[in-house]
Parts: sequence; structure tokens; C-alpha cells
Amino acid sequence: METLTLAKTPVNPSSQSFGQPLDLSLRIRSIDPALDLEAEIIRLKKERNAVILAHYYQDSDIQDLADYVGDSLALAQAAATTDADVIVFCGVHFMAETAKILNPDKLVLLPDLDAGCSLADRCPIDEYSEWLKQYPGHTVINYINSSAAVKAVSDIIVTSSNAAAIVKQLPVETPIVFGPDRHLGKWVEQQTGREMVLWPGFCIVHEQFSARKLAKMRTEYPNAQLIAHPECEEAVLSQANFVGSTLALLNYVTVQTAQKQFIVATEVGILHQMQKARPDAEFLCSPPNSGCDCASCPYMRLNTLEKLYLCMRDSQPEITMPEDIRLRALRPVQRMLDMSKGLSAVQQKGD
Repeated sequence: METLTLAKTPVNPSSQSFGQPLDLSLRIRSIDPALDLEAEIIRLKKERNAVILAHYYQDSDIQDLADYVGDSLALAQAAATTDADVIVFCGVHFMAETAKILNPDKLVLLPDLDAGCSLADRCPIDEYSEWLKQYPGHTVINYINSSAAVKAVSDIIVTSSNAAAIVKQLPVETPIVFGPDRHLGKWVEQQTGREMVLWPGFCIVHEQFSARKLAKMRTEYPNAQLIAHPECEEAVLSQANFVGSTLALLNYVTVQTAQKQFIVATEVGILHQMQKARPDAEFLCSPPNSGCDCASCPYMRLNTLEKLYLCMRDSQPEITMPEDIRLRALRPVQRMLDMSKGLSAVQQKGD
């Protein structure tokens, strides 16, 4: 495995401007406090012929209003099967971009354009393209948690569910560059026995889980099983009873009916669906390195009911991209879909 140290990378979602309407705060303040936001959103959905997609990490009130709740790729694919004219993606920017890549003729909206992603933002296309020049002849594999521009310079896009299976399909002599998540890349190396060149990105939520505090927590809850997303550090994953994508984690707790207690090492938003699937079970958040509420993604939390209402009322902010970028990004996504056809439903759809 080869990695490098990346210098300055954006951490705050506002560090990359996606064209956020400058009057957003004024528009929010203009909303009548007596307005029934949920009823208005439902009305606008019918009026606009819209479909609302919500990622597992969104707040529970948004999840409960959505037509589909899931991981980002599955949501983008679900939107393509509907006759909706408008896709409202309650997630982060790269997810809405993926929906646009797969649904070019639909209007794609994101409630807050500042809802970026610490992982995707740590892989700016200029730096990444320059770095790739060091590795001619390598197959470039990128995690779906990346910008459309990064997807456009990729050979294959993968999810956390299918990454290992797709890498195993490549000839053993094929050199591989993997980005942008170094922890997922390391986990794929362990699952496949393949050595890859890793871009050093990470998710600020998954990297902050403390292996030391987790070990202590497991002594306090000896009957609990630890389940973890592969974006976590190796020291956390090595303690886990099960490692998988968000969808795989949800499926795991659903079928493990004899198990009544789980420690969950991923973004806290998934607990809403887990509790709905298993009301008889207890779900505990994995402890962070600090005293912050770090298991809650600040980017995901930028989307609110107020912004969802405004987004649908005003048909903005809209996700757009140059057609050449979209087509170049579509090719590695389509290659992933083709290589995943023989895999399980979770491997095909779980991020």
C-alpha cells in the first residue's frame, strides 16, 4: 500500500461554493411560523410531480416524508424508475450529482447547496488529476462518495458494498489507484489481498470513532455486538462483529433477531431506520475521540424541513453540470453497474 500526505484540504462545506442563493437566510425568515411545513411539502410534491429522496443520514423528520430512503446510489437508481419530473435529493452535493448523472432529463434539486462532504471535498479535482499523473497505467477506482469531476477521471466507481467484489474481478497484475477514502481502501486491500495506491481522504464522522473508548464501552456492554462502516479506522473495524455499508448494517440488525443490543459505528441518522426495523433492540452510538456530537454529520444536518419546503416551492437550488463531465462520469458508474450484475442486492445498492 502506498499513501501520501495531503496538505490543505477543505473541511468546511462553505469552503467550496456551489452557488448557494445568497438570500437563503432571508427566505427562511420569510416563512410563516404557522405554516404546516409537512402538509405544504406533500402538496408541492404532487403539484411539481416530484419525488423526494432521503439518505439514511438525514434527520428523521425528513426521512419520514421521503418517498425513498436509502444509500445514495440506490436512491439515484430509484428516481430513474419513477415518472417524476423533479428529483429532490435530501443528502449531500455529490449524491445529488450522482442523481443528475443517472437522470439527465430530470430537474434535480438539493435543499442546501452548502451540504458538501468532508470526504469528497478532500479530493479536489485539480490536485487529484495532478497526483494521478504519477501512476500511468493504473486502473483508477473511486468511491461513489466523490464529485462528478473526480468520477469523470475514473475507470470504475464503487460503493462500500461492492468495492472488494469489483477489485477481485480485475486481473491480479492490474495496478490500482483507489480514492478518495483511505480507510475503505485499506479494508478493500485486506478483503482482496491486493495492494493499491491510496488517496489519503477520510470522512470526518467515521474517522473520529475512538478504538480505545470503544474497547472500554464493550466491557460495559458485554452482550452488545459492534457493527461498523468500512470508512472507520482499521483499529475500530478490527473490533467489529460485522462490517458493511449502511444498508448492510441495517439488514444485519434486521435479521439478527436474537441479538438485542448493538453498538453502531457510523452516522447516527441510520438509528432511526434501525429502531423502526427492530423496536425490541437497543442501539448505542460508538464513542468519539472528543466530547462532541461527532457521530452526527454537520453537512447532512444542513438540510432542514424549512429548506426542503423552499427548495420545492421555488424549484431551486438546482444541480447542473457540463454535459461532457456528466457523460464522462456516467461511464465508470455504468461500468460498476455492469460488474455488479451478479452480486447480491445489497452489494449492488449499498454505499
